[in-house]
Amino acid sequence: MDSVKTTLTSILALKDNYIWFISNNKGQCLIVDPSDAELVLDVMIQKNWKLLAVLLTHHHLDHVAGVPLLLQRYPDLVVFGPQETRCYGSNRLVQNGDNINVLDLNFTVFYTPGHTLGHVTYYCHPYLFCGDTLFSAGCGRIFEGTVQQMFTSLRTLNKLPGDTLVCSAHEYTLFNLAFAHHMYPYDTEIIKYYRVVQELRAQNQLTLPTRLDYERKVNIFLRTNNIGLQGVAGRDKIPLTEEQIFALLRAKKDLF
Repeated sequence: MDSVKTTLTSILALKDNYIWFISNNKGQCLIVDPSDAELVLDVMIQKNWKLLAVLLTHHHLDHVAGVPLLLQRYPDLVVFGPQETRCYGSNRLVQNGDNINVLDLNFTVFYTPGHTLGHVTYYCHPYLFCGDTLFSAGCGRIFEGTVQQMFTSLRTLNKLPGDTLVCSAHEYTLFNLAFAHHMYPYDTEIIKYYRVVQELRAQNQLTLPTRLDYERKVNIFLRTNNIGLQGVAGRDKIPLTEEQIFALLRAKKDLF
């Protein structure tokens, strides 16, 4: 019996939103955070795929707006999501520690609040669908949760294997690197990655997915244990905890 092979693809919607697809060689697929149903349906037609499931990370409209139309088109569609997405079409609610099986892939659900109170992340090695929690070279803005929650969420994701593919929900890499370079102007890894991303975006190419082991080098929000960030954060004479460093960096990013 032939093994089932899966492929990761993505499209951009609403200017900078990623809609992620995992498809298999049986012509089946799942999608993550469908902001635009029309774009999804176009892909289904072009690829001749059968849509089996949707994974939702949180309730913001730029992640869930396409769900109602997709449910009209596919009445038996399974829509996984946290409690906060229930009113937008989730019919299979998930919470921390749940395991869900789609396309013969087993996803673990992590509760990753901060951006919103109910935000979740889906992980099936090597795929990490982290919504607006972790970005390449950055992290999500804290709207509903707390600094402590976002810090804890990032620590949870940072424990995953280095070859994890970070599939964030937005193309924010260039702006994130502009801030990282501003805060840490002599960091060689950040400088190198900044140049690469500038060239990619100049050619209208995407920067995701990215590997978690590389994010540990260029994402300052994952490097709060770096003593060099004490001075960068603006408190070189007073030792800070990692969470305090994170809070200062996040506050500075909000004003950048």
